[in-house]
Amino acid sequence: MKFKLSIKSLIYRLRGEVCTEDLIKLGLRVGKNFSRQAHCMIDDSYCWLIQIGDNVTLAPRVHILAHDASTGHHIGLVRIGKVNIGNNVFIGAGSIILPNVSIGDNVIVGAGSVVTKDIAANVVAAGNPARIISSIDDFIQKNKALMKKRPWYGERYTLRRNVTREKKRQMILELEDEVGFII
Repeated sequence: MKFKLSIKSLIYRLRGEVCTEDLIKLGLRVGKNFSRQAHCMIDDSYCWLIQIGDNVTLAPRVHILAHDASTGHHIGLVRIGKVNIGNNVFIGAGSIILPNVSIGDNVIVGAGSVVTKDIAANVVAAGNPARIISSIDDFIQKNKALMKKRPWYGERYTLRRNVTREKKRQMILELEDEVGFII
């Protein structure tokens, strides 16, 4: 299939990636408010087997695979499978989603996880292989309680708002032994 390369497509291709718009042209299905951060790899060889719901964020370096070539040398065939990611899902940095996996609605997948089996709705899963570690409700309650005890930071503490050296030092001191929160 030939299509005109945009500047964005060219930049992605120079990085060895395919931009989301080109993947959609090849059959990838994505919902509203999809966020694909830097260096995510969505299997362009079989992207039509991948469906991503509304309000989904892929953190940096997430890989979604719809094929597994590990069987190729041994049995002469490559395994393929659909990948379905529900609504309101966050997939943490460096995670890998393997073929033939469904991730339910309202799920957080922790950074560095390898998702080899289906993940039910309304849970937090992490690890290699990924396993359920908490309900989403427990996770939210835990973090709401933590928010009452730990420091909060506004946009002036971000690079996009040119965070000052003094604000950086303040954050380093205040976050010495535990997390904080940024708006």
